[in-house]
Amino acid sequence: MWHDMMGFMSGNGWEHMFFGGIIMLIFWGLIIALIVAAVRHFAKARAQPAPPDAQAILRERYARGEIDRQEFEARKRDLSS
Repeated sequence: MWHDMMGFMSGNGWEHMFFGGIIMLIFWGLIIALIVAAVRHFAKARAQPAPPDAQAILRERYARGEIDRQEFEARKRDLSS
């Protein structure tokens, strides 16, 4: 009698329990996925490499042949002082 009065509880109500459980799993799955995505995003943002220092750039330019040894030594002295 009570089930008939409510109108939405047809049968034993297992349909509502089944679909409610699926909705609950989807909800918590989305929450966990959002947390994982946020952690990955912030971890990636923090892990960016530091820019090279001036002496490293000078060594690279010398290695590529952009400057000769005399200019390399002069600039290295300037940077170290």
